Amino acid sequence: MIVLGSTSEVAQAFVEKALQEGEKFEKIYLVTSNRETTERFARHIDVKFFQQSEVIELDLMKEIDYNRLDSVHSQLLFCAAGYLGEGSEEGLYDNRNTERIISINYSRLVPVINYFAHKFESRRSGTIIGLSSVAGDRGRQSNFIYGSAKAAFTAYLSGLRNYLFEKKVHVMTVKPGFMATKMTEGMPLNPALTATPKQAAAHIFKAYKSRRNITYVLPVWAVIMMIIRNIPEFLFKKLKL
Repeated sequence: MIVLGSTSEVAQAFVEKALQEGEKFEKIYLVTSNRETTERFARHIDVKFFQQSEVIELDLMKEIDYNRLDSVHSQLLFCAAGYLGEGSEEGLYDNRNTERIISINYSRLVPVINYFAHKFESRRSGTIIGLSSVAGDRGRQSNFIYGSAKAAFTAYLSGLRNYLFEKKVHVMTVKPGFMATKMTEGMPLNPALTATPKQAAAHIFKAYKSRRNITYVLPVWAVIMMIIRNIPEFLFKKLKL
């Protein structure tokens, strides 16, 4: 398995869930911009599951040396790379914040996934799981920079799924709603609409085994976003969402 964004609590929970369910991996490649944190997780899965792994340092905000990835081969790519950024008015007009959100969630991430997608296509097998967001379903004033990057990522995964279907490669789009993670710590999240990393991992693993195309971590979010998508624009623009 290749894990992009392997410091993500959801990514780590998914790795553990897969191993608990008996999935066999010759090696798990943990791709990360934070080697120290990721190496702790690598030691954890080695001790708990006797799972061999390799930590690969990769920062999406820096030049990427793809030659370092030539030896990485897998049947499963799990992408949890993402950056919420600052959604306040100050963050909106901070171009460095905006560029980082767009780069990590979409523009610098897509070429990395494409690199591995090409390998999967050549072998005519594999699965790509991409964590997008409900924020990409419709632009809302509270987080529309982040939402626009996730909307682009969702569209990319949709097109990639369409393109790779005949090549026997499956692409699954995951749309988490609120998540109880370090990234959202301190935010006033509704418990009924919030999933833990373990809950998310269990849902994603089940959807992966069922070869779902698009899945919301909590089903209630599919209903919520259907309603939000269908609010008429003349009314929607007046709402504080």
